[in-house]
Amino acid sequence: MTQITYVEANGQSTTVDLPDGWNLMQGAIVNGVEGILGECGGSCACATCHCYVDEARLGDLPPPSETELDMLENVAAERRANSRLACQLKASPALAGLILSLPAIQE
Repeated sequence: MTQITYVEANGQSTTVDLPDGWNLMQGAIVNGVEGILGECGGSCACATCHCYVDEARLGDLPPPSETELDMLENVAAERRANSRLACQLKASPALAGLILSLPAIQE
């Protein structure tokens, strides 16, 4: 299990334990985290699971694919250097303790 913390736009934080291999969008939806919609079900086709990754941990993540970079062009909230799609990030021991901040809007 990998512990991930989601910080909603209103500041509420939720820490959950996710099975390794789950994507972080799934983890948010299953655990009732507000702020991630995941309309495409995790197929990297909608950008409604946009999140901001703790900048200090960016090096722990695999680089975004070209598809993810293309989808990040369509996010509703401000795109930042630490913007990622939660559906493209998988829980693993390397991500233990990761903090994701969620934007106020997804669409």
